[in-house]
Amino acid sequence: MREDQIFLLPGPTPVPPQSLRSMSSPMINHRGPAFKEILEEVTPQIQKIMETKNDVFILTASGTGGMEAAVANFTSPGDKVLVASIGSFGERFKKICERYGTVVDFIDFPWGTAIDPEVIREKLNKDKKREIKAIFLQHNETSTGVINDLKAVSEARGEHPALLIVDAVSGLAAGELKTDAWNLDVVISGSQKAFMIPPGLAMISVSQRAWEVAQKSTNPVFYFDLKQYKEFLSKGQTPWTPAISLFYALKESLQLMLEEGLDNILKRHRLHRDMVRAGVKAIGLELLASDEVASPAVTAVIAPEGIQVNAIRSLMQNKYNVALAGGQGKLKNKIFRIGHLGYVKPTDIFAALASLELVLTELGLKVDLGVGVRAAQRVLLERSGENAHTSQ
Repeated sequence: MREDQIFLLPGPTPVPPQSLRSMSSPMINHRGPAFKEILEEVTPQIQKIMETKNDVFILTASGTGGMEAAVANFTSPGDKVLVASIGSFGERFKKICERYGTVVDFIDFPWGTAIDPEVIREKLNKDKKREIKAIFLQHNETSTGVINDLKAVSEARGEHPALLIVDAVSGLAAGELKTDAWNLDVVISGSQKAFMIPPGLAMISVSQRAWEVAQKSTNPVFYFDLKQYKEFLSKGQTPWTPAISLFYALKESLQLMLEEGLDNILKRHRLHRDMVRAGVKAIGLELLASDEVASPAVTAVIAPEGIQVNAIRSLMQNKYNVALAGGQGKLKNKIFRIGHLGYVKPTDIFAALASLELVLTELGLKVDLGVGVRAAQRVLLERSGENAHTSQ
């Protein structure tokens, strides 16, 4: 693999040079003052990105580890929960919940669409005995390129006591998410997405309501015991050995993010989404998600009839050094995905669209070369007055 690869996956995402360099810093004592200083610096910064005053903890784990921590700490065996799914990661929440012995009411919305808040409202209105303990859902469904309206789902919950537990691994700092204003009880994110560092850290916020549930949980939990994280955070530590190199990178990337400002970060992600979608449409390809629910993190493109997804991705990678993602689950071999979150530049998008035009032409599709790039360029020019930042 060449070092100049154009890396447009929905995760891991490209890492800024200063964050990469920071990871070569010497090891430090994770029980000493130097790590304490880093932890106490980055934790409130993550709270700013999450727009919360709730407790926030950083786990040395993947995003799935954060999802498991949420199930392990805020449910008990036999609890009835709702899992509202619009793709592969909704199905993952279902599997984790079942592994921990909950009784799952699985709401499987069509892939490529968003959650209908009215369905959630109806489910909860029928729950007269308040047996549903939690609602699990994704902020952004990476497998389909769809973002859910969390505010509307929270409003649909109304006064029902069920916790709202959100996988925002790929959505946080790409799409709008207001933890406190929208009354989100637990929000999970991951380092390898909009935080622009390698995989290996999961961030999780916990509301007071969620803490009250955690005190009553009967699940056996050790590594992911958030009560331990709360206790050790008061000392400026994590309960278990952290990935120190990733904390160095997190500190650098958070500095970049705060300098850019959250509003500008969200604006940048919307810009990149619209550039990609305009370019793909101009080429003549069909998108899985409608504009109304389109993810600011990743775009799912339906492969043209008669052309294999693997052929597109292979040529993009091997001939033009552009990495794209394939489909997952029931969309395997049906779509390819273009990631545009994190440390991505407009020129990366131009190069990817130009390469895609060439690949499709080589595979026998009639393409007006340059049409996709021109469409993306027009979006960029039209937005120039918005002062949309790039992260570099």
